[in-house]
Amino acid sequence: MRDNTRHYRELFLGDVKMMDVRAPVEFDKGAFPNVINLPLMNDSERQKVGTCYKQNGQQAAIALGHELVMGKLKAARIEAWANFARANPEGYLYCFRGGLRSQITQQWLKTEAGIEYPRVVGGYKAMRGFLFDTTRAAVEECQFVLVGGLTGTGKTEVIAQLANSLDLEGHANHRGSAFGRRATPQPAQIDFENRLAIDILKKRHAGTEQFVLEDEGRIVGSCSVPLELYQGMQHYPLVWLEDSFEQRVERILKDYVVNLCADHVQVVGEEGGFESFAAYLRKSLSGIVKRLGGERYQRLAAIMDEALEEQKRSGAVDLHRGWIEGLLGEYYDPMYAFQRESKGERVEFRGTQDEVVEYLRFRAER
Repeated sequence: MRDNTRHYRELFLGDVKMMDVRAPVEFDKGAFPNVINLPLMNDSERQKVGTCYKQNGQQAAIALGHELVMGKLKAARIEAWANFARANPEGYLYCFRGGLRSQITQQWLKTEAGIEYPRVVGGYKAMRGFLFDTTRAAVEECQFVLVGGLTGTGKTEVIAQLANSLDLEGHANHRGSAFGRRATPQPAQIDFENRLAIDILKKRHAGTEQFVLEDEGRIVGSCSVPLELYQGMQHYPLVWLEDSFEQRVERILKDYVVNLCADHVQVVGEEGGFESFAAYLRKSLSGIVKRLGGERYQRLAAIMDEALEEQKRSGAVDLHRGWIEGLLGEYYDPMYAFQRESKGERVEFRGTQDEVVEYLRFRAER
């Protein structure tokens, strides 16, 4: 097992290309970076073979699998595997447990295409377990410090400047607030956990033993922070980032209006991009209507509608400052001020962005 663990480390540290021969439904639930799904069986075929296995045993299931994947269909799949193997001679293939499916893939590649290609012993399940242990070990063995601050102070900008940071929002592809959804979708939960673990693995391999995280809730969009890490975050020391109200408004205007609108246009297209962006903003505001209260929501929604109409007409974004200022002053700041008071004993430093970055770099070296 120790040798296998060493091999898994090498695979992830080296960003080795791998071929996942599990069915698409399995792959979609979670996979690894640098992996392509080239299944031995599609979802329908897998379901039929699984039912046969339960009713009639392994040999009958194997026979059915060969019946379902034969002729031109079999040749096409072997050709796809062979193309991958030739393009990635240092790569590997795997199935769920490193068993029958990956062995059959190996056999067909060798007999039909003349290619001997290695498989990962233990398969997806063992590699997934290795990454789970990687995160757990870091929580037990490393130091962590959190970056907190009011909305719009640029906590993510601080994280980006530090070599020993773990960007939870980046891995989750979400900014972590009610307005945090990006134009592109979030990863599956398992994908999020795998990406985070590989980030930890690489940084620890480079010598990092003290990590910096943004102070987050348990849920980042639809992704949940691993439980053991989140539990630790309730006790880790805090560094508090400060900035002026005006600067925070400008940062939010840039990130959540100018840049996000451009992202929607890039993803959806020039014609529908703005409408997609506008719908997203309105939906985000309506998502917190209960916490805002009806009167406040109606007032801020009217300001947002006027701002969106002006932006669509002229491209100007100045009017967006109205609802941003209202949300900060009346909703986010009071909420974060309460949180700051409840976490006050854990705050070991306060400062501007440059001061916080300098302090955290010094902290990691001492």
